[in-house]
Amino acid sequence: MPSNTLPTRERLREVRYEIRGDLARRARELESHGHKLIKLNIGNPGAFGFRAPEHLQRAIADHIHDTDPYTHQQGLPQAREALAAHYKARGTPHVTPDRIFVGNGVSELIDIALRALLNLGDEVLLPSPDYPLWSAATILNDGIPRYYSCRAENGFLPDPEEIERMIGPKTRALVLINPNNPTGASYPKPLLEKLVAIAAKYRLLLMADEIYDGILYDDHVFQPLAPLAGDVPCLTFSGLSKVHRACGWRVGWAVLSGDPLRTGDYHHALDLLGALRLCANVPGQFAIEAALKGGDTITPLTAPGGRLHASRQAVLDAVAKSDFLSVVAPQGALYAFPKIDTARLPEFDDYRFALDLLETEHVLIVPGSSFNVPYRDHFRVTLLPQADEISEVFRRIERSLSQYADRGGARQSA
Repeated sequence: MPSNTLPTRERLREVRYEIRGDLARRARELESHGHKLIKLNIGNPGAFGFRAPEHLQRAIADHIHDTDPYTHQQGLPQAREALAAHYKARGTPHVTPDRIFVGNGVSELIDIALRALLNLGDEVLLPSPDYPLWSAATILNDGIPRYYSCRAENGFLPDPEEIERMIGPKTRALVLINPNNPTGASYPKPLLEKLVAIAAKYRLLLMADEIYDGILYDDHVFQPLAPLAGDVPCLTFSGLSKVHRACGWRVGWAVLSGDPLRTGDYHHALDLLGALRLCANVPGQFAIEAALKGGDTITPLTAPGGRLHASRQAVLDAVAKSDFLSVVAPQGALYAFPKIDTARLPEFDDYRFALDLLETEHVLIVPGSSFNVPYRDHFRVTLLPQADEISEVFRRIERSLSQYADRGGARQSA
């Protein structure tokens, strides 16, 4: 007999997004029973007391009477003009307002960009670890993710030779996340130049997720990809959510650069898909020009003495004192990706540990395997809490790991 269950898309079975998955659902259940949790699973600045800069808020308020109608599917003309000027000043080639697309956050634009590119069975080269939205969007747009390794022993940087060996006749795009989520790696210029050369050789689209481009620590420098790419087709993603702490406004953009003749059909495909969803959130778009032309409000947070710098240091100090943890110091972004010493805990499993930590210590982290890696000995935390709260979290983590070791690394959760 046919099932009464409403069928769903089969490829959803291949998609995982533990950042907001089963652990987050269990966290909500615990909260509903009155438990106070420390949640380090999402890079959501507003949830930790950060506010979008006042001049961005004022820009929206001053234009609220202009926000009722739909706007152009690619975004407000004045916002795209400001973005074109900003990226031209960075050295991005062939950048004009009509090659810029504003979306409801970078997430929507990633989905549209892959939908415009992929045919059934086309392959996308993704970093491992990756931000899992990239994998999900590739799968749900009938593509196949192929993962190149970014290993801790190499500072979580990719190996260009490995990437080149992975390219086949169905490879369509090379994705870079810089600065990286979840590892915090910042990609140096010589490495990016090698990756551009590979993309040029094999006629790949470069897709540069640069949403954390202004969040850097210890004098590390961000190198945008598009100026190095030149005529090589490149799509650069960024927005207001991280650097400008305005996640809930859902304002992102994608900048198409490279040879206009080679990218003409792709541009039209992006425009069509943008038109089908009518337009992006209009009120938030009035903050784009203010964000690009206003003062730098992120560096005071990431520089010594700043809140994000102090929280990052609290992670590094806690790991240095740990009997079980190591970490590659994040150079940018809002996360750390610690590793557990599996010589001490040979049967360690990241998901079981994350669930046990949630149940017993009321701390929510993200298992490292959620980021499409083949190992299960890492976890991700966000750097957004205050430094003292970070220190408390790692005291709880250390206590839980010590108990795990005392039990011989046996399974803790059913």
